[in-house]
Amino acid sequence: MYKKILLAADGSGHSVRTAERAAELARLQGDGEITIIYVVDGEQSKSDVLSEGDKGTIELRRHERLNPIEQMLESKGLSYQVALKHGEPGPEIVKFANDEAFDIVVIGSRGLNTLQEMVLGSVSHKVAKRAKCPVMIVK
Repeated sequence: MYKKILLAADGSGHSVRTAERAAELARLQGDGEITIIYVVDGEQSKSDVLSEGDKGTIELRRHERLNPIEQMLESKGLSYQVALKHGEPGPEIVKFANDEAFDIVVIGSRGLNTLQEMVLGSVSHKVAKRAKCPVMIVK
């Protein structure tokens, strides 16, 4: 049923809890495959450049943010891949989910950017409204 799972992650503690739900779904399917999508928005990109400067170091730091999720999936013996995208998180997640025909998107109700969540509406809400597949929002 949910063999192709898209896990939206931003490196927050909440996204690790969200990854645990995606892992449960994958295990229930037996051969479920997980793709972790990490979207770098403009503000994060600027911050990364200002704090790191070097492109190689920036890429390394971005992958380090996902390290706890990757370790958890590996410890459960689950296969996964990582998709790093640039842009506004909501639309990028929706586009990727729809273009790649995922069976379900698993996303947290909160992320790192609380200001955007309060002012513009949450990323999870945008994804739930526009994705063509079911969306599980983890509290």
